[in-house]
Amino acid sequence: MAPVLALVGATGAVGTMMVDIMNSRDTWPWGEVRLIASPRSAGKKITVRGEELTVQALAPEVFDGVDIAMFDVPDEVSAQWAPIAAERGAIAVDNSGAFRMDADVPLVVPEVNAAEVGNRPRGIIANPNCTTLSMMAALGVLHRAFELKELVVASYQAASGAGQEGIDRLQAEVAAVAGKGVGNRGGDVREALAAAGLSADSPFPAPLAFNVVPWAGSLKEDGWASEELKVRNESRKILGIPDLKVSATCVRVPVVTTHALAVHATFAEPVTVAQAHELFEAEPTLVLQDDPANGVFPTPADVVGGDPTYVGRVRQALDFPNTLDFFVCGDNLRKGAALNTYEIAEVLAARG
Repeated sequence: MAPVLALVGATGAVGTMMVDIMNSRDTWPWGEVRLIASPRSAGKKITVRGEELTVQALAPEVFDGVDIAMFDVPDEVSAQWAPIAAERGAIAVDNSGAFRMDADVPLVVPEVNAAEVGNRPRGIIANPNCTTLSMMAALGVLHRAFELKELVVASYQAASGAGQEGIDRLQAEVAAVAGKGVGNRGGDVREALAAAGLSADSPFPAPLAFNVVPWAGSLKEDGWASEELKVRNESRKILGIPDLKVSATCVRVPVVTTHALAVHATFAEPVTVAQAHELFEAEPTLVLQDDPANGVFPTPADVVGGDPTYVGRVRQALDFPNTLDFFVCGDNLRKGAALNTYEIAEVLAARG
């Protein structure tokens, strides 16, 4: 019998993208799909694969008979409801941060560690943070061949990583400063924002329009940002390298959607650019764009809306043996959230 799939958070931003992904897949392993959301969204109609489905209110009984339940909801909702779904017999695939570092919950990127879906004592599988996820397909293929030892990352994170509030704020700031001739000195931008009534209530600690902000997340010990520690801890768990040396600096940039990362990766074995190119080209979920002489390399403007991770600027690191530098871009809302969650569900369905 074909498995039953549930989508919790079907009317939210990521849930809506999940529906779009389901509607665009070439294969369809599901016998039934249930769309679930908060009581205020119950009764809405959403079309999945040509069938109009009615959104059901989140309640324990909606998980009865469900094989796989995907959660695209805030941390606190997942923390409460994913265990309930598991108790009712479903495998919960959670896109929030509620369970990522739980020792009894695998953190899965199908291109890297798909086998971990079978190791789920709590009946829950976690989806990584979108920043970490953006580089995992590229790092995974290199690690399998050359054994990753050290990782230094600078991320350039889109405003949408801060949710709809981040998108709205960036667009409001751009509208406030556009055509004002600002940017020659720092105060110009702040003055323009203040004049537009945008001097407060921002999800960012500094103006994002015409600027970059070296901060993402909340303050942790010794001056680290939470996003930076996520990159460190999640990379270790996904790659299965508990002692991997990792240092990350996370920067918010004035891009609406698609995270980019500059990666400096050191391996146990010698590695060449040609070898990396060959591995990247063989990975179906990666697109290699690496011809800088002709201006060919990935940028968020070209990557947004796509499923793959794009990689380019692959270089042998100067002065660092067994080390590559490269640049990756991935749509943080699509691959970084909805798609990876759905791909985990597909792996589970394929494994029965």
